[in-house]
Amino acid sequence: MNPFYHQAKFLTSAAKVEQSPPDTGAEVAFAGRSNAGKSSAINALCQQKSLARTSKTPGRTQLLNFFTLDEEHRLVDLPGYGYAKVAEKIKLQWQAELAAYLEQRKSLRGVILLADVRHPLKEFDLQMLEWSNSIQLPVHILLTKADKLKRGAAAKSLLQVKKALKEMNGIHSAQLFSALKRQGIDQAHQVLDRWLDLQPKGTEAKNNTDETT
Repeated sequence: MNPFYHQAKFLTSAAKVEQSPPDTGAEVAFAGRSNAGKSSAINALCQQKSLARTSKTPGRTQLLNFFTLDEEHRLVDLPGYGYAKVAEKIKLQWQAELAAYLEQRKSLRGVILLADVRHPLKEFDLQMLEWSNSIQLPVHILLTKADKLKRGAAAKSLLQVKKALKEMNGIHSAQLFSALKRQGIDQAHQVLDRWLDLQPKGTEAKNNTDETT
């Protein structure tokens, strides 16, 4: 497990893209439906219990939350989407900020998209993939809560997602993940290492376009 992520610290929150930290260095954003386990995944990847706030109430993350790994590298927790109990006007406002961030942020190297392995690639997940495709931004999907399914069922879900991604012709990849069982952390770290250029010298990066095969 890469110890680099354990030094992550909360930096700031932003209600709008223009309130974000200086657009320098490199950052990776985490996106997903409000019940996909996004905060739990960030905490697991950073080996911390409360770096990103977790809540039993979906949709609590309503801001762009920035975490520093060092002066040049950041992780960003994006507002969860797909809220059931939020006014439509607010939903549209959050979606607008999400789209603005993806399109405008020059330091953004890729998006970790979290989706429940039992219900992957819902409407908002597909919208995120379409946004990313339009600007040629890599997306790596964590199929979360993999511990909720038997191994065969989880593998089948992953295979179906990879097949769907291949048909989209984007820079996509996917894996199984469980924050509770700490499954898939090393694999996710490899993606983050590559995007943030944290790989050991002499290690060749795997081509993103081959990851869904």
